[in-house]
Amino acid sequence: MGGGKISNINMSGDADIEIEEAFRRAQKAHNNKAKLVASLKTRYDKLEEKTEFHEEFIRCLKYAMIIYTREPAVENVIDFVTKFAASFEMPVNEEAEEEEEENDDDDNEFLNFLFNFLLESHGASSHAVRFRVCQLVNKLLGSLSENAQIDDDLCDRIHEAMLVRVTDKYPNVRIQAALAMARLQDPNDSNCPTIKAYILLLENDSNPEVRRAVLSCIAPSAATLPKIYKRTRDVKEKVRKLAYQVLAEKVHIRALSIAQRVSLLHEGLSDSADSVKEVIKTHLLPAWLRLLQGDVLQLLHRLDVENCAETAVTTLHAIFSMATSSDELLQNGIRLDERKLITVDSLTCENVLYWRALCEFVKSRGDEGEELLEKLLPEAAIFAEYLYSYLKSISQLSEEQRADMTQLEMVMTQEFVGQQLILLVGCLDTSEEGGRKRMVAVLQEILVMPNTPTSLIGLLVEKLIGILRDDAQKIQMVAEIISDVREPILPISEPVDENEKRRKQVRLAEVRVQIMEAKQTLEECINCQDFSRAAELKDSISQLEELKNQLALEASQLAENIKEQRVEKSDPETLLKCLTMCAELFKQMNIKRGICPTMNALIESLILPSVSNPNPAVRNMAVICLGTAALHSKDLANTHLVLLLQITQLDEPKIRISALRALIDQLLLNGLNILQDKPTPISQALDSPDSPDNSNGQPDQQTEEESTVQSILKMLSEFLDSEICELRTETAEGLAKLMYCGRILSPKLLSRLVLLWYNPVTEDDQRLRHCLGVFLQLYARASRANQECVEESFLPTMRTLFNAPVTSPLSEVDTSNVAELFVELTRPSALVQPAAIQAVSVHDSLAVRVCNEILRDVSAPEVRLYCKTLSWLEINTEPGPTNNELQLLLKDILQEVKDKYCTRVIEKLRNQLNGDRCSKSASNQDTTLLNLDDNTGEVVNKDETKPKRAKRGQKKASTAKNGKKTSKAELSSDESDEENVPEVPLSVRPSRRAKMAALDKTKQDLTALMNQEANGS
Repeated sequence: MGGGKISNINMSGDADIEIEEAFRRAQKAHNNKAKLVASLKTRYDKLEEKTEFHEEFIRCLKYAMIIYTREPAVENVIDFVTKFAASFEMPVNEEAEEEEEENDDDDNEFLNFLFNFLLESHGASSHAVRFRVCQLVNKLLGSLSENAQIDDDLCDRIHEAMLVRVTDKYPNVRIQAALAMARLQDPNDSNCPTIKAYILLLENDSNPEVRRAVLSCIAPSAATLPKIYKRTRDVKEKVRKLAYQVLAEKVHIRALSIAQRVSLLHEGLSDSADSVKEVIKTHLLPAWLRLLQGDVLQLLHRLDVENCAETAVTTLHAIFSMATSSDELLQNGIRLDERKLITVDSLTCENVLYWRALCEFVKSRGDEGEELLEKLLPEAAIFAEYLYSYLKSISQLSEEQRADMTQLEMVMTQEFVGQQLILLVGCLDTSEEGGRKRMVAVLQEILVMPNTPTSLIGLLVEKLIGILRDDAQKIQMVAEIISDVREPILPISEPVDENEKRRKQVRLAEVRVQIMEAKQTLEECINCQDFSRAAELKDSISQLEELKNQLALEASQLAENIKEQRVEKSDPETLLKCLTMCAELFKQMNIKRGICPTMNALIESLILPSVSNPNPAVRNMAVICLGTAALHSKDLANTHLVLLLQITQLDEPKIRISALRALIDQLLLNGLNILQDKPTPISQALDSPDSPDNSNGQPDQQTEEESTVQSILKMLSEFLDSEICELRTETAEGLAKLMYCGRILSPKLLSRLVLLWYNPVTEDDQRLRHCLGVFLQLYARASRANQECVEESFLPTMRTLFNAPVTSPLSEVDTSNVAELFVELTRPSALVQPAAIQAVSVHDSLAVRVCNEILRDVSAPEVRLYCKTLSWLEINTEPGPTNNELQLLLKDILQEVKDKYCTRVIEKLRNQLNGDRCSKSASNQDTTLLNLDDNTGEVVNKDETKPKRAKRGQKKASTAKNGKKTSKAELSSDESDEENVPEVPLSVRPSRRAKMAALDKTKQDLTALMNQEANGS
């Protein structure tokens, strides 16, 4: 490694220290490294010829560089070397730069020498040396001041070397190389090689610690920001957490789009890891609020709450949860008047949402928040009038006005504010009778108003039903509202009879003439002083006047002839409002109550006629109502099941999906028994009674009931191949629910779902992938019967993949990964509640199936994969019929299979079944020796220079590219280097002796190695 001691160098003084002694002391953490550095630098400065010093220093350093594990002694030495090298840096002074140029060259001599040595060593075959080189480069560059200057050629060489090392085989080397390049990146340069290397590591490196290292040092820019943002969806919790921290500390909120802000909050606050949620609360949200001067309403404005109300509410709840007192909750956000209301003119989307979220948060605290809630909300009667006055002012646009985007946006804003005010009804105290009655009356009036938006109807009905207490009253009141909306009282003018009108007019004219004649006669009588006659005429005139007024009134009534009566409205908007109320009523009522006469009348008069309405929106809501109503009555479901089946095949995609959901809900609630009463019509409603599970092809031998069930399953199976993405996803989710609940047990349908999950066509359908990924794990772990179903679907799935033509997307699927999935799903240890020990496990049965499949054609290319699958199985080695059968099959396979790999696997499996533990014992012994060896890093390095076989359960690169789920073995493989230790073969639990040896190893001292080398020389 180097020459002997440097005793021939003339060094004097008490402060002087030997290089070897300095390294020896530096290993101890309690020693003051600053004093060691100062003492050693003093000796260095006194030397005229520094070559021998350099050589001796490097010799001592090499002992530390060959140790890969993070030993405390080695780390102390590395820190000492870093501080010593950094002590040679001289502060840059622009005025005296020319004068001190020569002195700087002398002082930087050691620093340049050390860098040159490290750069010459970065390509060493030992991964320990490469790791230490990158670590030293990282620490040296990090210890230099911000305005430090190094030679351009040296900087380029460092850059080139680290670019090579970021592609190293070992994750720890890549980590240190990535950290070392942090000061070499140029965010303003679109072609910066460091930035490109960072992006490549972020997107493709399989080790999470490497991705974390890159995240910690990458500079945000227009090119890197999308990559940093993407890491918030990383599969590893630690990476996601750090990505949020980086965004909080280094990225301004304005640099993110509205969609990105909403996505960060939505996914972060709904993350499965509590640590990620905590980072959002303690880092991201406070950082954004600081940039906005603590204005929460301004933050809501940056999120566009109209389109992401629920995410905004979740965000506000997170902010409220960090408040330390009730007064802090009242300080920001909203300003209430003396009535505890926001004035109508001041209502905005942000402050009304803040008001609602704060009230819901305070109410969720129970009795603790009751006092604070009284300060935020008025009495129910006051709020009812406030709600009515606002909803009454919502504009109703004509078709021409809807074309104006400004007016349309204004109305949408009004509807959003109204929606939040309606949601606030749930926070009110309606225990007081007067307030509750007033609120019910106001909600009724709002529902009947013609200008009430359709989007608010469902929410209004939900709050109305929530306030009422009696079920019969709920049904009756909603039915009356539907009747008032559909058949309002309107003034109606009737046709006038012209003959009657003329007769009335003639009679009126006659009376007027008689009055005139009587008045004239009265004057004559008065002139003649015939007062008795005059009195009689006066009475007669009064009667004629009354008759005239009566005839005039009758004539005016004939002219108007307007009466008030109920008129049935059938326009789409009215029907949609009524159906929405009906659907909400069925949804809120107890399913065990059944269908009452009032509800039945609504079905007959409103829902069923609307199913055939020409308007798609009306038809869709009618199908939703019918499906919801059918859940309340099995007879009703039986009656209209055929109609739902026809709609699933014939109508528009959106309506077909609604009908499919109704059908799935019905099967989930009542099972396939719902089909018993009406098998024949259902069969006629479908195309064919053939089943995907009917391998015999003899429908004549089945009962009509079985034929009906198979027909529905066939229809659902065909929907899995639909070109309509939403219909395919809904069908897959429905089948997954039916299978998980035990309503259907079909290996072939399960095989279809597995193939759909792996199919590259569904790669962009995140909902489908997530649903099936969760289902497969839960389904297989639920019971042994489910595992047996998975076992039966194994061979059909594999045959489909092997026989897929080149043009099929299934030909791109990694069959090895599919086999691993089935093996993991059928492990006996995977069951949530493992049953009592049984003679035959699922893996035993699967092994027999695989062996029989191999013997079908031993020359087939898939035989190799089948043999590999056998090696993954947990087969019971206890004697028994299955064991004997399996041994006979393995013997037959050995006689016919010629492939060496297959033969080796089968022989190993036979030895296992025969109870031969020799190979296992040898493997454990080798592992123990590796663990006890002090030079573990060297041994592992030699072994790992050879190409390694893929670990058990580990996916291929192509599979990872396709976005497939990782197995447990692969996850452990990715994390194997997180503790900065070399990868070793998986071993059994170490003995006490092995533990003690490992403990002693952590106290390793470099002194013995240095003395041994010195004595040897």
